[in-house]
Amino acid sequence: MRPAKAVIDLAALRHNYSLARRIHGGKALAVVKANAYGHGAVACATALAGVADGFAVACLEEAEALRAAGIESPILLLEGVFEAAELARVDELGLWMVVHQSEQLAWLEAFAAARPLTVWLKFNTGMNRAGLPLARLAELHAKLAAAPAVGSITVMTHFARADEPDCEETMAQFARLEAALAGIRVPLSVCNSAGILGWPSIRGDWARPGIMLYGADPMPGEGHGLRPVMQLESRVMAVRDLAAGDAVGYGARFVATAPMRVGLVAMGYADGYPRVVPDGTPLCVGGRRTRIVGRVSMDMLTVDLTGCDAGVGAPVELWGATIPVNEIAAAAGTIAYELLCNVKRVRFEYIHPA
Repeated sequence: MRPAKAVIDLAALRHNYSLARRIHGGKALAVVKANAYGHGAVACATALAGVADGFAVACLEEAEALRAAGIESPILLLEGVFEAAELARVDELGLWMVVHQSEQLAWLEAFAAARPLTVWLKFNTGMNRAGLPLARLAELHAKLAAAPAVGSITVMTHFARADEPDCEETMAQFARLEAALAGIRVPLSVCNSAGILGWPSIRGDWARPGIMLYGADPMPGEGHGLRPVMQLESRVMAVRDLAAGDAVGYGARFVATAPMRVGLVAMGYADGYPRVVPDGTPLCVGGRRTRIVGRVSMDMLTVDLTGCDAGVGAPVELWGATIPVNEIAAAAGTIAYELLCNVKRVRFEYIHPA
């Protein structure tokens, strides 16, 4: 069996959720969209079902998969519905939904619900992505509150630069929202992972931790006590000795300057490991930190084993407890979110809490 695998520590997931909720101080929806950022939405939601206040997904299809797996907790559709016909399914499954644009509001006003729906009304405070006009907050809140299908309303926004601790825009976004509320008493949700960790003066009734649940710290410097949930692993499948002047891999990008020993690892970009990482990108072989040499190919990559006694079968950590996924993301010129979401083909193994 090919040794490439992703080991998912569900106890670490629960630890990170509890940490997020404790730091924020209010309730928290565990964000499990995009297959729980590549970790497996059903497995992660099941592990959190007795702990989390609820879950957040992108769309109806993701919510349906959780309900089919027996998840009975509240589930919020972060993108809302994409057509009026989906409202019947939202009603049937008892889902919560975001309303972020005028068409969704109109669909909801015309809908006859079997039970009052929980709606999160999203406003644009400066990200200029999804969200209703902030200047119309009082008007639209009143309009939605009058809709027969609506039971409760939470107001939300999304921060564009919360992972920049020296940027004033996060405080400015929150101030705009507070000004627009102008005495309207309504539950609020404003903090994503970076908001929870980096902005203790900004809080709401509901937090929405995402990337921090999976142990990747979105803030510079990290050190918040998060535990990595995914360990991407494989093994050395072959060993080769190189002479000075020998090249390794496609394009001969890496050329040995002295005799060296290299190992071939069963892991490549078809597994989700980024092809673009440069020579010198770290990984761990047999408990020892070393480096990638040569280009990552579809199924394999090559590591420097010079001075290391590791041979065929030696365990390899691509990221996890020893090699932070943020470090690999930086080498690839991307973010941990993308790397985790892209993991595929490898075998998934789940470690359940004791």
